[in-house]
This record gives sequence, C-alpha cells and structure tokens, in this order.
Amino acid sequence: MEVSTKELRIQPGKIIDHVVNGQEVTVTFRGKALAKIVPLKKRMQSSEDDKISIFGMWKDSEHSQDVDAYVRDIRKGRQF
Repeated sequence: MEVSTKELRIQPGKIIDHVVNGQEVTVTFRGKALAKIVPLKKRMQSSEDDKISIFGMWKDSEHSQDVDAYVRDIRKGRQF
C-alpha cells in the first residue's frame, strides 16, 4: 500500500490499522518513496522470568533483590 505524506497526516489511525493487520505501507513525498512502515513481528508468549525480570544495567544488581529497602536507603540521605 502506498500513501502520501499528506494522507499520513490526515488519516494516521487508518494507516496504522493497516500496519497492525500485517500490511506494509510505503510513504511517498511528491511521488517518490520516502519511508516504509512495517508491522513488528508478534512477540512470542513471554515466560514467567520475563514478567519479573528487571531490564537494563540493573538486571544483575544486588539491589534488584529488595528494591524497597534500596529506595528507603537512598531516601535517608547522608548521615554526618
């Protein structure tokens, strides 16, 4: 499916619906292809570990075991 940049501005919801349904959309500007909107692959059903794991640099941190205690410790401030 091809849409112009004007159509993309006017009817973004309609175009996103097409993408959600698996259709690739090519965005054109003055008749030349400018960009392509493609649907993301459906994510496999997540495992139980994915639901409770922490992402990023804190993933393996010792603080991730007891987050409440860590936050309380940070909020205490410095003791002089």
